[in-house]
Amino acid sequence: MHDKRPIIIDCDPGHDDAIALLMAFACDRLDIRLVTTVGGNQTPDKTINNALKVLSYANIEVEVAAGASKPLMRDLITAPEVHGESGLEGPALPPPTLKRSTRNAITAMADVIGKSKEKVTIISTGPLTNTATLLLTHPDTAYKIERISLMGGSCIGGNWTPAAEFNILVDPEAAGIVFDSGIPITMCGLDVTHKAQIYKDEIEKVRNIDNKVAKMVAELLDYFELFHKKFGFEGSPMHDPCAVAYIINPDLFTTEAYHVDIETQGEFTTGATVADMRHVLGKEKNVDVALDIDREAFIRLLIECMMYYG
Repeated sequence: MHDKRPIIIDCDPGHDDAIALLMAFACDRLDIRLVTTVGGNQTPDKTINNALKVLSYANIEVEVAAGASKPLMRDLITAPEVHGESGLEGPALPPPTLKRSTRNAITAMADVIGKSKEKVTIISTGPLTNTATLLLTHPDTAYKIERISLMGGSCIGGNWTPAAEFNILVDPEAAGIVFDSGIPITMCGLDVTHKAQIYKDEIEKVRNIDNKVAKMVAELLDYFELFHKKFGFEGSPMHDPCAVAYIINPDLFTTEAYHVDIETQGEFTTGATVADMRHVLGKEKNVDVALDIDREAFIRLLIECMMYYG
């Protein structure tokens, strides 16, 4: 029996963040010690409220701490076009019973990492502002972070600008700090998340699971599907669940180690994750980039996780 792996989840719920959270809590190999939130898919007040609503609905008890109210050096960009006015449109969720932590995210992260006997893994499904702030203000924590598994970036062009994926674009300076930190990083970017689609018949399988959490997830997926249809997707890319699935079962993914830099100055390319795929710079490889996924096995894992809530 393996010991449970200590985890902090840093997120900006968001439909796929909500599903990623529920997957993580359903896995008996993960010990989720803290959930932190950041502005991104919606404003900071909405993202923490959404995290509290989802966790309350699933009867999950965990500390939930609000983090950065804006990116390190920029104004916040949000994504109401994707996630709706609340950031979690679709299911009607009751007000949360779980209360937000009296601590801020950075204090809570430093405390959880400092007190942990084992190294802590951070799963990041939003902009990297909180993690970068942690590394700037508590540099000693870097040695106690085992890995950062993040959803963000792309080697193949962006989804918010032609060059940039949304999470990195929101706070490219923070991403630069994290990518240059020397901490092992797995980047689940658009290269892999656009292959990790869930299709209509699979959404029905989720809906047919006999518990309220699975039915709520199916309603999230219904809403998410409507947005992606407009852009010619056959299914819905499960962006954020990839970052969780990688920690549950890395064998689902094909990864390659590259040196990845973050563009912060470009006129057309700000927020781009520039991966040196041919090793032309000769720089040290700092990121394991996920490039492919066993989609069917990934969806089976997602469905199994939703059965946990029965």
